[in-house]
Amino acid sequence: MPIRDQSIRLGQLLKLAGLVPDGAMARMVIENGEVEVDGEVVMRRGTQIRPGQVVTYAGEGVSPVHEG
Repeated sequence: MPIRDQSIRLGQLLKLAGLVPDGAMARMVIENGEVEVDGEVVMRRGTQIRPGQVVTYAGEGVSPVHEG
């Protein structure tokens, strides 16, 4: 998943990757403990995700890549 900056917020990444349709859904699945970052449950929508980290939700994984 290409990103322009050095990091991206977790909720934004879920939307950009098409794993959730909108911010409200991103917030709900994150707060329900359904999202993992590098195998650990993360419950903060604003968590900064950096290239190389793997975000998993509903059996799908995505990892941002800096396209600088």
